Amino acid sequence: MEKNHKMAVIGGGGRTGKYVVKQLLEKGYHLKLLLRNPETNTISENPNFEIVQGDVLDYDAVRMLLADCAAVISTEGQRKDEPLVASRATSNILDAVEKSNYPFTRYISVAGLNVDTPLDKKGSETIAATEWMKSNFPLIHEDRQKSFQILAESNADWTLVRVPFIEFTEDRKEMAVSLQDSPGKKIYAADIAGFLIGQLDDDQYIRKAPFIANI
Repeated sequence: MEKNHKMAVIGGGGRTGKYVVKQLLEKGYHLKLLLRNPETNTISENPNFEIVQGDVLDYDAVRMLLADCAAVISTEGQRKDEPLVASRATSNILDAVEKSNYPFTRYISVAGLNVDTPLDKKGSETIAATEWMKSNFPLIHEDRQKSFQILAESNADWTLVRVPFIEFTEDRKEMAVSLQDSPGKKIYAADIAGFLIGQLDDDQYIRKAPFIANI
């Protein structure tokens, strides 16, 4: 993807999103960030990014964010004690993309191991993690599964990246990818960011939901 095309980032103020923003700026991309509280932004002044104040649950804010962007990366997660995010955010993004006059290409987002897809052959550890999520956070699990279904039924060029336990570090390590089962128990946040950004120029996982993990 051309570096002069604007990239939209949702969740860029979060723990994983900050790594995505940092790496995109280092690569020279022009960014638009959707932030609920721009005053808490800790990114130093950079001419290659602008901020749109708003919430991914607000369709008008999402439409404004995506108006002149060629792709979007979302690391938005569920917020404690707040309304469910995943399915509504996905619907807002896809609707805004469909109605945009700008030539849009990719929608890349992150989910946990608990999302199930038709290609899965989950091993015992991934099944255990999935069942734990279903038992302890059933509404969040159902909402995330609904989000995947919305993606699968759309015509968009999406990639949903499924990750295990995240270690929030700039460290990088060898990583494996699988469409069937998580290849490991953890993943470095910097490696998540690198993989997400790599999907901008890679069509291998379009309309797929790969697992990634450090090995």
